[in-house]
Amino acid sequence: MLIGKGYTDQALPEVEIRHLVIEVLESLGLTSKRVLVIIPDSTRTAPIPLLFRLFHELLGERVAALDYLVALGTHQPMDDAALSHLVGVPVHDGRAGTTCILNHRWDLAETFVTLDTLSAAEVEEISEGRLSLDVPVRLNRLILEYDQLLVCGPVFPHEVVGFSGGNKYFFPGVSGPEMINATHWLGALMTSRAIIGVPDTPVRRMIDRAASFIPIPRLYFALVMHGESLHGLYAGSMEEAWRAAVELSAQLDIVHVDKPFRRVLSVIPEMYDDLWTAAKGMYKLEPAIADGGEVIIYAPHITEVSYTHGKIIDEIGYHVRDYFVEQWERFKHYPWGVLAHSTHLRGDGTYENGVERPRIRVTLATRIPRERCERIGLGYLDPETINPDDWANRENEGVLLVRRAGEVLYRVRGQA
Repeated sequence: MLIGKGYTDQALPEVEIRHLVIEVLESLGLTSKRVLVIIPDSTRTAPIPLLFRLFHELLGERVAALDYLVALGTHQPMDDAALSHLVGVPVHDGRAGTTCILNHRWDLAETFVTLDTLSAAEVEEISEGRLSLDVPVRLNRLILEYDQLLVCGPVFPHEVVGFSGGNKYFFPGVSGPEMINATHWLGALMTSRAIIGVPDTPVRRMIDRAASFIPIPRLYFALVMHGESLHGLYAGSMEEAWRAAVELSAQLDIVHVDKPFRRVLSVIPEMYDDLWTAAKGMYKLEPAIADGGEVIIYAPHITEVSYTHGKIIDEIGYHVRDYFVEQWERFKHYPWGVLAHSTHLRGDGTYENGVERPRIRVTLATRIPRERCERIGLGYLDPETINPDDWANRENEGVLLVRRAGEVLYRVRGQA
């Protein structure tokens, strides 16, 4: 089953969204069932309040339970105020009426159940020889307490897996650290610039294989956003709905430019509250920056590198992939997901004879102090000296202003 509709030239009208959701839910036979809806956190643009309202209206009286699990990956838990904003209704003590709205607690061992293991041989085959290790497939045990899983979230170009969404809402969304670390490091070995905006990648295949062990029926409401508007909604199997959404996202969320830019001002929305999440303003611009060029992450609201992983990043810094690969014995004991973030933000480059040469410069214009920026290997620019309007309409000079960075991918026309 695949039910959906999408537009390149207009937002999806609410009446059409409603009709699609009704058609999908009526086909599932959910009366008296326990339903868990898996949703993204506030770092993804999506009309979650609208869908929360529709699900409550259409299922609330019919099902035995209608609860929500926020697919945090390793992001910080959301408090009641943040959850209220996310779903559009007041949340008190993790509840909205009879509905539970739960954070995925990736940091607690008791969160998880082991479903199976990806063998070293299978990982080696999927990764095309880049990795060879057993990877336990562990997920939040809450999923086993329900009869139906509804996954609801957007699809965008993504630095680790190619395009976000689909089974990525399970891995890393509600998974244990083993899959998070293995998939993110696999993506880092391939490099963000090679993966981002590519639908079929080894990382995607690894995630889909792990998701095949989930014993509960799953259905995906795949959302395609353009700015803050919903342009597409596709519902069906995790893989089929995702592929339909990818086709539309590739048209809406990838901007092709004629030649690379020497400087880019990447203006970060406030939904990204630390550099860990704001780094998307680098990932999505890297393919459109010339060798020796610079991306400036402009985010005067950001004061922290990572609320979760900042201490580790202070130890390892930001480096190109080969800096870690060539010194693997020194770094292999750090969480691979953090190593992956480090090299994704630093971008492509080389490390030869002890000398690191990044392809481009990455500069922070945030409230993170100059000393810390330089210590972790990034440039510093005082955000008070920047007026984004001064960067506008200068493409002919090789200068690009991106006013809402993080979800749209820029790449040079004709480049793979």
